[in-house]
Amino acid sequence: MKGQCLCGAIEINAPSTDHIALCHCSMCRRWGGGPMHAVHCEGDVSFSGASPSRYPSSDWAERGFCGQCGTHLFYYLIPADQYILSAGLFSEQSFTVDQEIFVDEKPEYYPFTSDSVKMTGAEVFAQYSQ
Repeated sequence: MKGQCLCGAIEINAPSTDHIALCHCSMCRRWGGGPMHAVHCEGDVSFSGASPSRYPSSDWAERGFCGQCGTHLFYYLIPADQYILSAGLFSEQSFTVDQEIFVDEKPEYYPFTSDSVKMTGAEVFAQYSQ
């Protein structure tokens, strides 16, 4: 898949997928104003043009954004060496929601009715600590 930030300074090339997850954690909501529509990328992800700016948001992850226009690009999971990209970067791709995480932190003001797998924060941490 090919995508880009709002101003076009950063282009992204990622393995194709048609599935996304929604993250309702308070940090994702603070970062983007709502849930992160997350594309989990297995395999190589490359950036061309300007280099993404990175913010170390925790001991295990970084968040990336365009330093020119501020577009949210990714959540990078350091231990897994995995990029989780913002679905909005890929305007030509259609997606299906197959998972929602941190549903225990989802505010009441936005309802979702997908038949996706739903996990609390505790369930997410338990899954990845194994």
